[in-house]
Amino acid sequence: MRRTGPALLLLLLLAACAAPRPLPEPPLPYPPAARARLLRIAEAEWADWGRIAVTAGQRPPSTRAESDPANFPRVLAYWRAVPQDEGAIARNRRLYAEALAGDPRGAELWQEPYWSAAFVSWVMAAAGIDRREFPPSAAHSRYVDALIADALRFPASAPFLPRSPAEIAPRPGDLLCADRGRVPIRDWRERAADAGRFRPMHCDIVVEAGPGFVDVIGGNVLDAVTRTRFPADASGYLLPAPPGAPVFFAVFENRLGRLPPWMPLGRETP
Repeated sequence: MRRTGPALLLLLLLAACAAPRPLPEPPLPYPPAARARLLRIAEAEWADWGRIAVTAGQRPPSTRAESDPANFPRVLAYWRAVPQDEGAIARNRRLYAEALAGDPRGAELWQEPYWSAAFVSWVMAAAGIDRREFPPSAAHSRYVDALIADALRFPASAPFLPRSPAEIAPRPGDLLCADRGRVPIRDWRERAADAGRFRPMHCDIVVEAGPGFVDVIGGNVLDAVTRTRFPADASGYLLPAPPGAPVFFAVFENRLGRLPPWMPLGRETP
């Protein structure tokens, strides 16, 4: 049997590298029940955490609810929804055992790393949104990048479309995302040009909106699942964030149940 020479191996490797990568499969459409389920789950989690509600700009003290051992399985479930937990589960299983034993170190339960992106990922998964349509992640920036890439590649069928907060009034089911960096981006297109570099972000799920307000539910807000009300104008468009507050750069329009065959384009409902 003839052995393959180094030159031939090199040619085979180069050919493999030059082969075009297959395009990702297009996203699938979901029925209206998926968006309704997403909202029910987000509301139910908020209720389980005590229905904590604040108005944007308020700075109430932390609830410290995440460090209550009774809430350990709730945050654990959120972390189990993401493929890489950044060591959160192992670290906090130890802290949970210490809290049960009365060790003061147990007071740090679930304080690190932040779990807000894991919460959003868990809600999506619990609502039945597959990883193909919403890639779960421990960092908001990673799933934001994936949703933007999907919308650019499959604009007709992407379940979440990035929109500027100045272009659209948020509706229930949408994702509202803010940049928490020192020099924040102000439009999702800036993130698309950011080459995937990490940015501190926070996204919430819009659960109610109307003239003058937008209500969202998010995780790890006041160390709990919290409902926050943001001011909007009479048409429901978000008002600009005050100086020093996180800057909204995207409203991800939720099109679950709003695409064919569930609903013909151009006949969307509120």
